[in-house]
Amino acid sequence: MKKNLFFLLFLIASCKNKPTQNQTIKGLSEYAVDVPGIQTFYDKKGVVAENGMVASAHPIASQVGVEILKAGGNAIDAAVATHFALAVVYPWAGNLGGGGFLVYRDKNGGNYTLDFREKAPMKAHRDMYLDANGTPIAGLSTLGHLASGVPGSVDGMVTMHEKFGKLSWDKVVAPAIALANKGIVLTEREAVGLNRVKADVVKVNAPESPYYIRPDKQEWKKGDTLIQKDLGRMLGLIQTRKRAGFYEGECADLLVKEMERGKGIISLEDLKNYHSVWREAIVDDYKDFKIITMPPTSSGGVALMQLMKFVEPYPIKRWGWNSDSTVQVMIEAERRVYADRAKWLGDPDFVKVPVKELTDRGYLKKRMTDFSFDKATDSKAVSGGAVPGYESDETTHYSVVDKEGNAVSITTTLNGGFGSKVVVQGGGFLMNNEMDDFSIKPGVPNMFGLIGNKANEIVPGKRMLSSMTPTIVEKDGQLFMVVGTPGGSTIITSVFQTILNVLEHGMAMQQSVNALKFHHQWLPDNTTYEKNAFSEATLNNLKAKGYNMAPMSGSLGRMDCIMLRPDGKLEGGSDPRGDNTSVGY
Repeated sequence: MKKNLFFLLFLIASCKNKPTQNQTIKGLSEYAVDVPGIQTFYDKKGVVAENGMVASAHPIASQVGVEILKAGGNAIDAAVATHFALAVVYPWAGNLGGGGFLVYRDKNGGNYTLDFREKAPMKAHRDMYLDANGTPIAGLSTLGHLASGVPGSVDGMVTMHEKFGKLSWDKVVAPAIALANKGIVLTEREAVGLNRVKADVVKVNAPESPYYIRPDKQEWKKGDTLIQKDLGRMLGLIQTRKRAGFYEGECADLLVKEMERGKGIISLEDLKNYHSVWREAIVDDYKDFKIITMPPTSSGGVALMQLMKFVEPYPIKRWGWNSDSTVQVMIEAERRVYADRAKWLGDPDFVKVPVKELTDRGYLKKRMTDFSFDKATDSKAVSGGAVPGYESDETTHYSVVDKEGNAVSITTTLNGGFGSKVVVQGGGFLMNNEMDDFSIKPGVPNMFGLIGNKANEIVPGKRMLSSMTPTIVEKDGQLFMVVGTPGGSTIITSVFQTILNVLEHGMAMQQSVNALKFHHQWLPDNTTYEKNAFSEATLNNLKAKGYNMAPMSGSLGRMDCIMLRPDGKLEGGSDPRGDNTSVGY
């Protein structure tokens, strides 16, 4: 007990003096490769370390993970600790009431994937978000209690720790409890986010609910302290009882009571019956590299491998980063991939998903036969491909590598920012709005504009389709990169570009993360891009060929990645588009 207490006090002290996103951790050097002509979001430098690295959406969460590594924990221990810390310090997407996916590569090259995606409650049905005329009811699948699926995060953390963890469960959960009870100092972005979500939180929660509302009812400011005692207590139950601390007993009772208050449909039976699933990873080659990524229920892995193989025959390295020819091939690949996603992808426990057929090079070659460099393909003329024998998110990511070479890539989510905006009264944690990721009605887009079909329709107990794309890359049989990002439908294309930036354009990890990005998802038929991502000449060439180019005021991706450099050191690349921070030792 004394040892645990000492560890906890040390962790709290270390989090007080957390590094900012532009500081280099003491004792570490900065490293970057200068690739000419690259336009970046911000000239942020990577963090380099010898023994281990954690890259996440929040500096405190990354620090928590590294302290677990220093205490003798492995990558799985650090990932679990980081996850629970994010539930405290990053309520935008960190969670107890959400779900996600794990891609894990052990030090010997073994690979594993865990699907802890949420499920539809047993009272869910296909037409639950439609009115009497069959028209989707605005907001019903995104805001409030009926928008929530059965959470999978806690079961996922327990499951992966029981199989691969090294430190005690008590020790890896302890830091999050300390942070919730002691309070966290808000960054500017966090204060803005809490103020922005206030109206929706007030709308869907009980009038007396204190959650995410400043005690004096005024707006949150940078430097304010957010204390979450109820969340700390729920984390204590999870620490003591593991899975049963969330899916049974007091926590489960509070969750179901909250659902009943707001006319939600998650029951005690739903919670008791939830279990995450180990699935076979998608493992495939891109030139001399091996890609290890997530299979369905995520669409991300299938889509990523399709994209990589679509562009593989083309000399994009010679053409150059974001040149008109490179961009044109990538847009046309994305157009076809998202059409396939809409037609074929769903929960493999309910529908037959043709993973091998969709990622076959022969199939993909046929899909590009109607592509011409002379003009853009019309998305209305593109549908999901014909596969013989078959019938037709806000999020956060963190990457961990330990000193033995075990690597973790996890993407987890509540779906929209702050999920359904429902905070479980007495429990202090947010619920997801993942039901919107089902195809509410064939051909009707979700909040990210993604089109779905029968393969992703609502069925009780079914997992909704996701775009999350946690991925690990090998080079010459050795660990090379750990990659992932939030971003809803843009996750797939952001991961795709970040990997290509390194493999084809010679960028270092942080430079690849910094590089400006673009996105196309079949429908709507336009290419959104970060300001200055393309030269004026490239834009003019693309427009002349019929591409609809739409500049955006915001940004794409919140990458948190790690790369093994040629000198054997690790480079953490965390996105300058947020508070994302890599910490190593």
